Amino acid sequence: MARGPKKHMKRLAAPKHWMVDKLSGVYAPKCRPGAHKGRESLPLILILRNRLQYALTRAEAMMITKMRHIQVDSRVRTDPKTPVGFMDILSIPKTGESYRLMYDVKGRFVLQKITENVTTKLCKIEKVYTASNGVPCLLTHDGRTIRYPDPLIKKADTISLDTATGKIVDFTKFKVGCWVMVTGGANTGRVGEIVDVERHPGSFDICHIKDGNNSTFATRKGNLFVIGRSQNDIRVTLPKAQGLRMPLFQDREQRIATVQKNKQGGKRKN
Repeated sequence: MARGPKKHMKRLAAPKHWMVDKLSGVYAPKCRPGAHKGRESLPLILILRNRLQYALTRAEAMMITKMRHIQVDSRVRTDPKTPVGFMDILSIPKTGESYRLMYDVKGRFVLQKITENVTTKLCKIEKVYTASNGVPCLLTHDGRTIRYPDPLIKKADTISLDTATGKIVDFTKFKVGCWVMVTGGANTGRVGEIVDVERHPGSFDICHIKDGNNSTFATRKGNLFVIGRSQNDIRVTLPKAQGLRMPLFQDREQRIATVQKNKQGGKRKN
């Protein structure tokens, strides 16, 4: 009889947004227990080998991490299975590169290169509570516990955290009019403005969002991550599509045009 949690994961059972091909082996790397849930994070080895392509094999990725070249949120990480989740900042001091892990409009993880504010991270507040001896605390989406925060900070707000010192630099309230990114559900990766919040006691609150194309959609309140007070105050660099999802027919036409253009380029070379 098996005891304890499973430490292996078959390749076919890996989350689709990891974009791991199914013919390169039997197993996929499984995240260690850490700051993020296993299916909502990306193992460090996949970032080094499959995304950044700094390593060709698992052994090479392990060498890079064991030589202490990789930092996540200003801390050296030597385990190649360390989970890297939404809004985490991956830094490589030797190359001078920094990346923020975000979602594209199709709900897949994407590494967004950043050049400024590399130690400032946005964290969503999951819980506000009072610990023993009456110490006020808050819990963030990446598992941090921060003592004695500003009393105005409530659940679902977003704080700007200095990862080097662990101090709160600024915070943004969750309210109608602020700009958010969707981190769960069918609209993962989309960015827009909160238009309305429907209260449903005993069930899930529903928020209505309007994006930059004036398209509206609805999702649960728990799926939203505040990224700015307004469109001109977005605190992070957005991925390529800027959080705007194209209609399916328009996306299809664009992909067909790209394929045809690549075919023509190949004929000219020949």
